[in-house]
Amino acid sequence: MGQGMARGAFTYRGIGMKRFRSLALTLLVACSPITPEETPTRNEPIGDSLPPMRSFSAGPVLVQSRPNAEIARDFLDLAFQMESGRSLPVMSRFEGPISVRLTGNVGPTMADDLRDLLARLQSEAGVDIFLTSAPTARITVQAIPKATLSRSVPNAACFVVPNVTSWDEFLAARRSSTLDWAELTVRDQAAIFVPSDVSPQEGRDCLHEELAQAIGPLNDLYRLPDSVFNDDNMHAVLTSFDMLVLRAYNGPDLHSGMTRTQVAGLLPDILSRLNPAGNYGQARPVQPSTRTWITQIETAMSSGNSALRRIAAARQALSIAQSEGWTGPRLGFSAFVLGRLQVQEDPMAARAALELAQRAYLADPYSEVQQAHVAVQLAAFSLSGGANERTLDEVAKATAIAGKYKNAALLSTLLMFRAEAEENLGHANDAAVARLDSQAWARYGFGSERNVRSREREVAALNPH
Repeated sequence: MGQGMARGAFTYRGIGMKRFRSLALTLLVACSPITPEETPTRNEPIGDSLPPMRSFSAGPVLVQSRPNAEIARDFLDLAFQMESGRSLPVMSRFEGPISVRLTGNVGPTMADDLRDLLARLQSEAGVDIFLTSAPTARITVQAIPKATLSRSVPNAACFVVPNVTSWDEFLAARRSSTLDWAELTVRDQAAIFVPSDVSPQEGRDCLHEELAQAIGPLNDLYRLPDSVFNDDNMHAVLTSFDMLVLRAYNGPDLHSGMTRTQVAGLLPDILSRLNPAGNYGQARPVQPSTRTWITQIETAMSSGNSALRRIAAARQALSIAQSEGWTGPRLGFSAFVLGRLQVQEDPMAARAALELAQRAYLADPYSEVQQAHVAVQLAAFSLSGGANERTLDEVAKATAIAGKYKNAALLSTLLMFRAEAEENLGHANDAAVARLDSQAWARYGFGSERNVRSREREVAALNPH
């Protein structure tokens, strides 16, 4: 958080896990992460040696429906609590049409991605939201240099704040209660600040998460397997679960100023009408994420901490998850983080932790995209060990999942593994096709040609051939 602001005053997408996902961390000892000097910028045009950029359509991202009783519980916890654990006495939202303007150093992909996102919010969530070229709007999206963002809010890749319309207004108000969402009964204005000099995917992901929180719930829940409202950042774009939450949140049955009790009384009928597929079963029992576990996870994900401290925190987080009897997303994520951090120190322990993560995710019917994130790590072990057929098996399903959930960085990395394994098996044509596809998706996922080539070198360095 920025200096002088209480935690929970505004919502943001943290760079710790963001970097975990977009760079895939260190795949094995032979790999090194992309350095700050390799941050993609629009001043470095991608060379003609790479194929044209590929990107995803604006269609829905469908996830398996859970029982409405479970979704209602999630909705209430999302809507009436801040990420810090602070309770909100009433819900707040924009009332009436929501205009959105885009300003700052904006590239063509960000403008297109914002238009696609607004189209999805209109069609899937029924939100009356639209892009405007007017000099003012209810929500302003401002693209500014990443370094400028980091100097003021070091732990944020992007964030949303209420009651301001520009970066200058934010700086002037950041030590006041103006930016405190908990003080609001009705939302009138908000500003979303996103980095202007990152890969197209990083910019798009920020738009999805921050705009969703600008017009919807302010909380994130680590227990959610199917949502961007989760600080594990496994999901890159809004899912059908998120659209359902936003449709209910902004629908005619609810309004600003309602209490949790009032909303709870209306939710069953609202969800029954909006999501008939969820009219079955009971909510699975769930325990709240403990503050101790959250603190350990945040410590493990923070690049500002030493490697030893991060690993110790990840071990403690996994121990807590196991002692609490958690399954699915929280157990899987605890093991996933530990596995990623142990790669250089103890590869065998890292692999064991990642395999535990995969088992946890496979046991949860709603944790599909998480399986693909683990698969790319396990594929690194298989490729480095010369197990080419196993590498292909691990990336096959994961590749389809990465495409379904519109994660170009993950998809391109998986295809790079496939290209290496195919080449080792003597399948030159298949390797060439996979490599070309990986480069096209990498242009969207990683940005500059230098970043794309860096990722290719990382994967190639794993190959023992």
